[in-house]
Amino acid sequence: MKKIILLITLLSICSFETLKAQASVGYYPWSSLLSISTNSRKAVWLDTRFQTNSLFSSLSVDILPMINLKRGEVMQWYLGGGLRLNPLYRIADADADLITIDGYSINFGVRIAPLPKNRNVQLALELNPYVKDEFDSGVLKSHFGLVYVFGKKKKEEVLPAPTTNP
Repeated sequence: MKKIILLITLLSICSFETLKAQASVGYYPWSSLLSISTNSRKAVWLDTRFQTNSLFSSLSVDILPMINLKRGEVMQWYLGGGLRLNPLYRIADADADLITIDGYSINFGVRIAPLPKNRNVQLALELNPYVKDEFDSGVLKSHFGLVYVFGKKKKEEVLPAPTTNP
């Protein structure tokens, strides 16, 4: 019951935050993860990740609140953690909880915007220690992906033409 209350609280916070924020979408091809996040330029933001190469009964969703450690124009360092849920596990096990918590993770990463003309295109690199829900096993994951941040492009400043005095 405590897990369900925690889940409902997290989902409520997530839905409220996404209504007022810009978003980004990313794909981590070697991990087969689709990422959707709130405005990652804010001090605190939320990232959700969905597996794209899984059977329905083992489909996992990661909910990851993140905190920016250092933000610059080109690089953004962040730290966060969260939990991995399996909302469809009851397909495989009828006795499972309504929403199964698979495990917990800590994320340490960087987003790099290498293109000076378009800082909305970013590379994401992460280290991600993950432990199962009973803390009986774990693994150190790494993620590398491509992220696009939706938002307004900065307008280039137009300088007035130089004037000459006669």
